[in-house]
Amino acid sequence: MVKFNRFTLDNGLRVIVHEDNTTPMAVLNILYDVGARDEDPGQTGFAHLFEHLMFGGSVNIPNYDGPLQRVGGENNAFTSNDITNYYITLPSANLETAFWLESDRMLSLAFSKKSLEVQRNVVIEEFKQRYLNQPYGDVWLKLRPMVYKKHPYRWATIGKTIKHIEDAKIEDVKAFFKKHYNPQNAIMVVGGDVKTENIKAMAEKWFGPIPAGDKYVRNLPQEPAQNDERRETVTAKVPLNDVYIAFQMEGRLDDSYYAVELMSDILSRGNSSRLYRSLVKDKPLFSEVHAYITGSLDTGMFVLEGKPLEGVSIEQAEQALWQEVEKLKTEDVPADELTKVKNKTESTLVFSEMSLLDKAMNLAFYELMGDAGDFNHESERFLAVTAQQIKEHANLIFRKENSSTLVYLAQAVEASESELTELEN
Repeated sequence: MVKFNRFTLDNGLRVIVHEDNTTPMAVLNILYDVGARDEDPGQTGFAHLFEHLMFGGSVNIPNYDGPLQRVGGENNAFTSNDITNYYITLPSANLETAFWLESDRMLSLAFSKKSLEVQRNVVIEEFKQRYLNQPYGDVWLKLRPMVYKKHPYRWATIGKTIKHIEDAKIEDVKAFFKKHYNPQNAIMVVGGDVKTENIKAMAEKWFGPIPAGDKYVRNLPQEPAQNDERRETVTAKVPLNDVYIAFQMEGRLDDSYYAVELMSDILSRGNSSRLYRSLVKDKPLFSEVHAYITGSLDTGMFVLEGKPLEGVSIEQAEQALWQEVEKLKTEDVPADELTKVKNKTESTLVFSEMSLLDKAMNLAFYELMGDAGDFNHESERFLAVTAQQIKEHANLIFRKENSSTLVYLAQAVEASESELTELEN
């Protein structure tokens, strides 16, 4: 059970405080309710570009990292299709430094052409290295537009194309900041060796004067149910063939989430899971095989992925994956198997209550979803899932007309002239 207090500043900033005096450390986590789904389809990659720009210095603090390092602090951030999250960990005695840094960049991020240029180049380089020049790196650039036709989940967090980042102008960037990076679009969690009344005073001092900004009202086109089987095959410079089968599923806030999350664990959590036992160990068809969900706030994805062994055809591989999900549709998961995955999930949740940073991130995310207190009831929701519910959701999700299959075929490597000469001799 993670205990916390909460209050809201007049400008709309929601603040959650988790007091934990078993550690000399503190964490300050700020979740901004903005992700890649909030971008203009003609200007994608902005949320992620912003994650980088936020470290480029603010008007009063040109060097963000310097003051933090001097007080023994560390920081980082991540962007997803749904959220952008920034966090600082540091000795609790120096917590005010974190308040100073975070409030200054929320109030007055420095928009210099130089900073934009530097971060633009960093992001373009990341786009090339991670998405374009890496085997299977472009999978989400290909799979997302297959699964999503209307919703802005149809592009990856990095953006649709490098061109959108190359063309980003300083006024576009400023407008995006003004729209999303304000107190009423943020949730701040402070945890560790802290006292709520002190945090209240610090929050008022550092964040209270920041104007609330205009309220952003999200109105996204929702993804219609999929009713056609979709396929794409690409030949690429990859070491092995690879098969991805993605299915639409309900969003994170739907009650079905818990059953579907357990279903992915039954298929693919550890070496005793069904896909590993059946398709890697018993009748070796794959060198590796996985099942996972995206956990998106809106319509999500359930993904099966496997690299078939040499000599195993794509057809065989796909058929084997479908056979495994068919079992979930027709047979009840045995009680002992279901109990085992529930126990694993429960232990993961318990471990996430041990890390100060994990607790802060979880409290922020659950508050975004409706109530930070729900984090304390996650285990109950997983434990309540029945075999019947898993079967029902398997039947809803694993249908051919709800599937998008992406196949990577390994390009045959051409032999060099010297190898050909050796063969001839």
